[in-house]
Amino acid sequence: MGKLLAVGVVLVVLGIAGLAVPYFTTQHKENVAKVGDLALQTTQTDTHTIPPVVSGGVLVVGLILVGAGAFRRA
Repeated sequence: MGKLLAVGVVLVVLGIAGLAVPYFTTQHKENVAKVGDLALQTTQTDTHTIPPVVSGGVLVVGLILVGAGAFRRA
C-alpha cells in the first residue's frame, strides 16, 4: 500500500468518526489550594465539539487521496 493511499484511508476513517461522534470530553485536575502537605484538587471536564464542516472536509480530502493513490498505483 502506498503512502498516499494509507494517508487517505486514515483521513477517511477520521472523517467518518468525526461525523459519527461530533463531540468528545477531556478531564484534567487542577490545584485549587495548597497548604503545606495538604493539596485541594478539582477535576474539570471540558467538552469539545468537532464541526461537521471540518469532518466532511477531512472525509473529502481522504477520498481524493485514496483515489489518487489508487490511480497512481494502476
